[in-house]
Amino acid sequence: MAAETTTTNPTDPAVLDTDIEQFPGVGERRAEPLRKAGVKTYGDLLRYYPRRYLDRSTVTPIREIREAGPYTVVGTVTSKGMIPGRGGRSRFELRVTDDSGGTLKCVWFRGANWIQRLYNRGDLYAFHGKAEQYGSQFSMAHPESDKLDDASAALTTGRIVPLYPGGAALEKVGLNSRTLRKLIYRMFKEHGLAIPEVLPASVRERYGLMEGNVALRAVHFPKDVAERGRAVRRLKFEEFFFLQLLLALTKGKQERQPGITLDGLGAYGRQFLDDVLPFELTGAQQRVLDTIAADTASGRQMNRLVQGDVGSGKTVVGVAAMLMAVDAGYQAAFMAPTEILTEQHYANIRRFLEPLGLKAHLLIGGQRKTLRDEILAEIADGTAHVVVGTHAVIEDKVAFQNLGLAVVDEQHRFGVVQRAKMFKKGQRPHVLMMTATPIPRSLAMTVYGDLDVSAIDELPAGRKPIDTRVYSEKRRDEMLDFVKRQLREGRQAYVVYPLVEESESETLADVKDAENGAAELMEALRPYRVDLVHGRMFSYEKDEAMDRFKSGETDVLVATTVIEVGVDVPNATVMVIEHAERFGLSQLHQLRGRVGRGADQSYCFLMAAYKRTADAEERLQAMADTTDGFEISEIDLNLRGAGDFFGTRQSGLPDLKIGDLVKDAEILSEAREAAFALADEDPGLADAAHAGTRAHFAKTAPRSLGFARVG
Repeated sequence: MAAETTTTNPTDPAVLDTDIEQFPGVGERRAEPLRKAGVKTYGDLLRYYPRRYLDRSTVTPIREIREAGPYTVVGTVTSKGMIPGRGGRSRFELRVTDDSGGTLKCVWFRGANWIQRLYNRGDLYAFHGKAEQYGSQFSMAHPESDKLDDASAALTTGRIVPLYPGGAALEKVGLNSRTLRKLIYRMFKEHGLAIPEVLPASVRERYGLMEGNVALRAVHFPKDVAERGRAVRRLKFEEFFFLQLLLALTKGKQERQPGITLDGLGAYGRQFLDDVLPFELTGAQQRVLDTIAADTASGRQMNRLVQGDVGSGKTVVGVAAMLMAVDAGYQAAFMAPTEILTEQHYANIRRFLEPLGLKAHLLIGGQRKTLRDEILAEIADGTAHVVVGTHAVIEDKVAFQNLGLAVVDEQHRFGVVQRAKMFKKGQRPHVLMMTATPIPRSLAMTVYGDLDVSAIDELPAGRKPIDTRVYSEKRRDEMLDFVKRQLREGRQAYVVYPLVEESESETLADVKDAENGAAELMEALRPYRVDLVHGRMFSYEKDEAMDRFKSGETDVLVATTVIEVGVDVPNATVMVIEHAERFGLSQLHQLRGRVGRGADQSYCFLMAAYKRTADAEERLQAMADTTDGFEISEIDLNLRGAGDFFGTRQSGLPDLKIGDLVKDAEILSEAREAAFALADEDPGLADAAHAGTRAHFAKTAPRSLGFARVG
């Protein structure tokens, strides 16, 4: 199919912004489920991409069908009728013959009464389905069919046929793959020439890409497999290109902004490293700290991500960086995604700062109004040197006197838009992001593509790899005996459960919970002391339980995932994770990282159901095979897909409709190269040759990032 004439102005791209309800064949009833599927305009319908294809480019003569399999045949209906069956159930059969002299039987067991009204003797049809042999006769059960005197039959016979994403809401209004093909075909006939070219000609030429309107036609109605492949590559490249252009221009804007100038480590910073910190920095920590010092002394605003595995010492680097700001007379902020993690960081940071005579404040939700007002006042007048808080730190009513540096922990829980809000605090403070979840390269080029990235790829001296074992229930006594031996040697242990208390849900009826688990362990591990901590406890209760464990007053801490990050007890050498098959790979790795923080050998027991899914088995095996967080992150990305890996739907970046960050890494890399080159060459997209790119970017870039007007 080729783009043809149009009933509206074919050269006016504005027609593609018309509400989908206005298109013939849609109307109010069909428009609502289409909008929920992301199709709001004429242009959206053209970009409602097929989920897969059927190859019907070859029509098989009926007499040449020799074995079971999928076929497309074209023939004339010679007979039809209802055939009685057992239990009063009837089926509908018709027979089809073609020029080869062969006969095919088509059978419908469901909906027979209304299906029989669709066919008449003498009609010419194309049938598509799986042929099965019964005796000497081949038949198709519930085949798809197209009447060949119907103009739409040309869309499904003798060609590669697109199948579209569906769902109950679309089916309810008659929008299946067949009707969607008809709508999209008509859209191309009437408005195909209005599709603007959005990639610069130089980019298309360099990377061998077909024109945009040709690609859109070919992705829906390809002439052959090769053309479909070229169309898909072009559209994936285009999608990645505009995502990367957003990141390139964001990064360029940041780099052009003047930043606060810091002078590296001063008196507070040197005292912290020399006198307060009980160990020397690793080579990797020192290297990253030197990079931060260079960034903050450059006169530009720092926008850096530090990634490092669990236990690599990112928080210490963050504190040293904040002290660079304090030494220069500025305030610093430390932001974490949850209250539990924020409170844990606050306790550690306050412990580091108090010997230096510096004041830190905690800012979280639920604080008493009088206390919160006092904290806000001290932030505003500069009395608070460091503020540790949740996303509450970036609320409009929080006014710093002179914020110089913001550290954002567990950065993957925050998005591009939230980073943009942080940049606007104070006089454009330096921003340092940190994550304990190593980032696969493809995600580093997307979710973090606007950042400079450093890695702390070295664990503190003396740390040993954690011995990880996958056990089923029959080995529980063996695991408990091992835990007792560790406790007798003066060590401590964690036991993590997926639930707080017993569930009333049938689907979770066999899942153990922390409250019952703690009670059972108190009996099984006598005389050792067992304590419990979970997210439903009051903050002071959690703090007291954590403190008892840290001080050695209790031997075993039973918990939910509240201890996933932030807890550091070097004497704890055993981590037991109950129902490990129910946890994600990244979460398992984070939980395992709570042990192995001292010089002694540590162990992780993954207690898993004997019967488990293939994905669960792959996750557990990956944990047993490696402690390398970067390797685990790649496995996790392949298992879960990019959409779920970091919750990228909340990152502030546009959703991907056709590209796949895992499978299309090579196309992504090329698109990134092209986008960053264009951003360097023409940061305002002002060149006339880039007018189409500029228009599309201004239309699609998130307005919350300030790109409604480029440049």
